[in-house]
Amino acid sequence: MEDSLQGARIYNLFPLLAGAVDTWESHLDRIAAMGFNWVFVNPFHYPGFSGSLYAVKDYYRLNPIVEGASTRSNDELIAGFAAAAEKRGLSVMMDLVVNHTAKDSVLAQEHPEWFEREADGSLRSPFAVDPDTHEKTVWADLAEIDYRDRPERAELIEYFTEVIQHYVGLGTRGFRCDAAYKVPKVVWRKLIRAGRKVGADAVFAAENLGGMLEEVEALRSAGFDYLFNSSKWWDFRQSWLLEQYEQFRSIAGSVSFPETHDTPRLAADLAAEGVTAVDDVERRYRQAYLFAAVFSSAVMIPIGYEFGFRRNLHVVETRPEDWEEPAFDLSGYIGEVNRMKASAPVLNEEGPQRLIPFENSRIVCLLRRAMRGKPWAVTLINTDQDSSGSVRVKGLEPDIREGREITPGNEGGAFAAGSEVALEPGEVRVFVNK
Repeated sequence: MEDSLQGARIYNLFPLLAGAVDTWESHLDRIAAMGFNWVFVNPFHYPGFSGSLYAVKDYYRLNPIVEGASTRSNDELIAGFAAAAEKRGLSVMMDLVVNHTAKDSVLAQEHPEWFEREADGSLRSPFAVDPDTHEKTVWADLAEIDYRDRPERAELIEYFTEVIQHYVGLGTRGFRCDAAYKVPKVVWRKLIRAGRKVGADAVFAAENLGGMLEEVEALRSAGFDYLFNSSKWWDFRQSWLLEQYEQFRSIAGSVSFPETHDTPRLAADLAAEGVTAVDDVERRYRQAYLFAAVFSSAVMIPIGYEFGFRRNLHVVETRPEDWEEPAFDLSGYIGEVNRMKASAPVLNEEGPQRLIPFENSRIVCLLRRAMRGKPWAVTLINTDQDSSGSVRVKGLEPDIREGREITPGNEGGAFAAGSEVALEPGEVRVFVNK
């Protein structure tokens, strides 16, 4: 399978934990060995007064923590890292924050007319409202950019076009577009087109998890390659995840993840459930990654997932000294899953997917079809983390008769519709057609 047809397998190198750019290359051999094809780096730009990675003060200067003690120019550092990644078959994706800046940003000082204002004339901060609790969160260190249809919008597009093309010129091949739903589709169309003018293969992933469904829908035809999905929070029962998957798969492929820099570590979630034994935690990590890898066309983990790190990644406070002693090392297993995913075309596109009900309700079956042609994947999940179980695989579509298993550790086993399949507690097993 050509790499261009493979979904993104993304490793998030969080810069505040990874430290100075000069040290980033030391992670690349491990990342490449795990079968990832992308390295995503959160904002490495010079931050505003809050110190937050996402409060950008200057898009053309590096965060002092990222710059380190190097005597090379900022551009040389980023270009050097991109070149080192490319030698290992990895593409670099950077965060693109164009919906807001730091309140003390260069743009706010030089172009105050580009920003939204409160009634008293002060810079307006972006906010989010929890749809369940209606609690409002305001980011007071940020200034929201005004993208209304007015003459200043063309100036904003020109400015961020130059930012994108600058970093493509340094070797960046992808952009995770922060809070993409906060920026009008017409703006994204022009920015994405500008990026691909200088980098024809440039990839744009819309960070959409904080948006309402209608805001995500509004990104249709903007030109994005990926959205992010919420499979991490699925209970394997309710219909909402597959409904969203079906609604949005015609917009772009999607990225699944077992944790991100924005969420608590999976180990912390498990500890809250009373799961603390290292063997049990490691088993759940394996299951969570395998499910994320087979649910959608792309998958992502943050730095430290492979080692079971427990400390949250914090956009202000995290430092290289927060590197933890590994609880375990899943690098080999993650590599096996990534190679499995890369080898199965049906797992690298956002084809139709549905839930097949079984009499044993503890075992869930996902049937995924290719967008064109006959390829299919059947994923069986034992949702009971305490007990093994078995199920007779019935109710599949008529053409799904025989296949083979591709689950790491069980590769090559035969699969037949109507056969009995046994699963260990929490086990995930994946089958495809021959």
